[in-house]
Amino acid sequence: TLFPAVTGGSFLGQYSVSPPLSGGDGRGYAVEENGGYDVNGVASRSSAVLSGYDTLDSPPSYDFYANTEVFGRTRKIRPSLFQLHSNPEDDSSPPPLYEETNGNKESPEDEPTEPPPEPTRFGWVQGVMVRCMLNIWGVILYLRLPWITAQAGIGLTWIIILLSSCITGITGLSTSAIATNGKVRGGGTYFLISRSLGPELGGSIGLIFAFANAVAVAMHTVGFAETVQALMEENGSRMVDPINDIRIIGVITVTCLLAISLAGMEWESKAQVMFFMVIMVSFANYIVGTIIPASPQKQARGFFSYRADIFAENFVPNWRGPEGSFFGMFSIFFPSATGILAGANISGDLKDPNVAIPRGTMLAIFWTTVSYLVISATIGSCVLRDASGHINDTIMTGSAAGDCLGTACSYGWNFSECIANKTCSYGLSNYYQTMSMVSGFAPLIAAGIFGATLSSALACLVSAPKVFQCLCKDKLYPVIGFFGKGYGKNDEPYRSYLLTYIIAVCFILIAELNTIAPIISNFFLCSYALINFSCFHASITNSPGWRPSFRFYSKWASLVGAVVSVIIMFLLTWWAALIAIGIVLFLLGYVLYKKPSVNWGSSVQAGSYNMALSYCMGLNHVEDHIKNYRPQCLVLTGPPSLRPALVDFVGTFTKNQSLMMCGNVIIVRPSPEAVDAANSSSHVTWLNKRRIKSFYQGVVADDLRTGAQILLQGAGLGRIRPNILVMGFKRNWNKCPPTSIENYISILHDAFDLQYGVCILRMKEGLDLSHQMQAHSNATEPGPLLSNLSNVTFSAAVDPDSLTALPQPTTIFQTRQEKKTIDVYWLSDDGGLTLLLPYLLKRKKRWGRCKVRVFVGGEIQHVEEQKQDLTALLSKFRLGFHEILVLPDINEKPQPEQQIRLNEVLKDYSRDAALIIITMPVGRKGACPSTLYMAWLETLCRDLRPPVLLVRGNQDSVLTFYCQ
Repeated sequence: TLFPAVTGGSFLGQYSVSPPLSGGDGRGYAVEENGGYDVNGVASRSSAVLSGYDTLDSPPSYDFYANTEVFGRTRKIRPSLFQLHSNPEDDSSPPPLYEETNGNKESPEDEPTEPPPEPTRFGWVQGVMVRCMLNIWGVILYLRLPWITAQAGIGLTWIIILLSSCITGITGLSTSAIATNGKVRGGGTYFLISRSLGPELGGSIGLIFAFANAVAVAMHTVGFAETVQALMEENGSRMVDPINDIRIIGVITVTCLLAISLAGMEWESKAQVMFFMVIMVSFANYIVGTIIPASPQKQARGFFSYRADIFAENFVPNWRGPEGSFFGMFSIFFPSATGILAGANISGDLKDPNVAIPRGTMLAIFWTTVSYLVISATIGSCVLRDASGHINDTIMTGSAAGDCLGTACSYGWNFSECIANKTCSYGLSNYYQTMSMVSGFAPLIAAGIFGATLSSALACLVSAPKVFQCLCKDKLYPVIGFFGKGYGKNDEPYRSYLLTYIIAVCFILIAELNTIAPIISNFFLCSYALINFSCFHASITNSPGWRPSFRFYSKWASLVGAVVSVIIMFLLTWWAALIAIGIVLFLLGYVLYKKPSVNWGSSVQAGSYNMALSYCMGLNHVEDHIKNYRPQCLVLTGPPSLRPALVDFVGTFTKNQSLMMCGNVIIVRPSPEAVDAANSSSHVTWLNKRRIKSFYQGVVADDLRTGAQILLQGAGLGRIRPNILVMGFKRNWNKCPPTSIENYISILHDAFDLQYGVCILRMKEGLDLSHQMQAHSNATEPGPLLSNLSNVTFSAAVDPDSLTALPQPTTIFQTRQEKKTIDVYWLSDDGGLTLLLPYLLKRKKRWGRCKVRVFVGGEIQHVEEQKQDLTALLSKFRLGFHEILVLPDINEKPQPEQQIRLNEVLKDYSRDAALIIITMPVGRKGACPSTLYMAWLETLCRDLRPPVLLVRGNQDSVLTFYCQ
């Protein structure tokens, strides 16, 4: 043992004791043999009385960090700080409220006797690599890659393939990094982006990516339908006409695929394995076909097996048609590389997504890139661009060879007529089924096309609903939640399947592959850009939570991938790129406006923290200047919901301009419960709902003054710290004990000692709503709700959530003010704060219609002179205050029934004002009794109908008429 036994009745938190820990509520806390804790204290498996040598601390355990449970095994609970720190013999300190986490614990008889059915899970080969390869090997491989090779030439085709693979490869690395930074759930690409960049961008890209996959279903299905229609044409069969035949075949096909998807992931996975085997056989068949010597029939169609001069001719581009350009070919080919996220899109169905996604995705990109390069090079080395297909187009013996056009002339074929007339039916540039013609057995290529197109369509048909379901469950957008419901052990989104099916059918009716492909290119590129940016942003923020186990990525490569993806979007189809970006921005703006209550620890949050920290540190190097002075207010509100008028008033002139911090002092013995109540997030929630831009800080102290001192000295960060204390006027001061008045006035003295300005707001109806809350509480639940401390205190027994749940009345500071006046009584020069506050109010729309009047004291024989001097001073300050009144009679004796002359003046001049602002006199500390000073303030603003704001600056200038 490392420590001696505990003796003498003293207890240390790290030692266990024989009786179970218990709180004031009678609950026990017993330690278990395995280091876990039964919070109810009724299921302890301790086999012996624990001695003072035993420690209550538990060794590290997986259960402490997991948020899921294993069937049949009790989940261990980490001992709380209360259990370690509290004295088990002290019944006066019950456990804090936040430890009561077992209220919904099932009784033993309610627990299920059998484990829930285990959903189907896939490994990295079947779940990711095969699925990604099948989705990449789509319709473009068989039906468009030979045509692209004819247009761009072998050289540029390789560049197109490598550029696409470079973008997808970087994206694959970024995806792998994000996928290995924590446990991945269902939702695929949307889940990765939203949990990295937050709901704003994640939600917008989730909708776009799900829609792009739904359109991709149509693209691959149309490719399949084109192949079937071509086979029907070759055999002289037709249903209606070529276009409508493709539509009919496409709709029937996607309906069959929907049936497979609805059957479950097991059947879908088996179908994918079958398609993969078919494609492998078709590849082998194609390679064998390129080696077999060409028959006369194939030569008539332009196939001559491997020829160096054919390779040389086809190496350079030969652009034709409206799509005949590098980026035109790139836009058609790029969707064939977009299947890299097929495995990630079913992340919820993988055994170990953190391993499967990186390994399967990167291997799929590698092998498919190799296959594209090989097929492009081999078919470009074997087949001419143009051929007639006529077996009789040979060069007759003795005919003039000079009239023959093209490389075929050297092999005894003359395709000059169709080349000149541009009527050739075969060759790479004219015949989409070239791979079937080259292969050893054409039906196997047709089977490969069927396998590639159907597998890609099936993968997209599964991906789109899975992504959309996760988006629907997060409830970022209205209405779509209907499609998030899952069914069965795999939580299959049947409703999302039907929606995807409807979208796919709509695009199948276009029936033109070259029209559909560019539509989805921008959507996929937009998704890739955000995935790469997510990885870059998470890396650049240096968040401690960014710890991907996949190390083979670069934040700068991710940034390049994001930028290149955006550039290519505009180079492909600039108007489609603008539409895609516009949709993203619209959806982004909606989520920013709605502010969904989700917190995923995104890199945006980490970046915001870094920026805020950097700017705060930067301010330390800049000296304060009068021109940049801002009233940064510490408002002693108590719970903000109890003084909404005070919060609304200060929020009016600080919103989007300066610091506002609501302070709450809880007068109670420090305890975890009190600290938790003081800093409850419900107070911030209330401020946010009221659209008040304010911080909140709660403290626990033995008395009001001590708590206020803590706030005055500790609030803020660096130069972003309060410089003005704002309080409510203490209405019931004459009924309070002297210590309460002393504390209140002492807070003012403490603020002045700390060079704070002070503002006190008084309203005729008062500021404190605690009596209304008390009445509401008595009507619903018996017993005291709030303490009788009427200024800034709050009973620790109150649940803060109960305050924010109560209806809050509107205040006069929430509505637009009428055409009244803001009367400013600048009786003493406090540095200009008395003038600055009404100026800031006047700039706000709510107070814009009010006129500011400035009153000053004077002598009757110098009224005009004093008015001119003050007018000149205010004009230099550029405040826009033009109505100035000198009060020569302010020093006269009051009426017999009055006590203070200034109160008479206020009633005479400002009875109908919207707001009265008065320079507050300063009571000398230790010389002016607190009760006398309080009585003077009471008499000064007594019986005034408008709100009164008593203002006193710290005697430092806050206004200047100099430009530097």
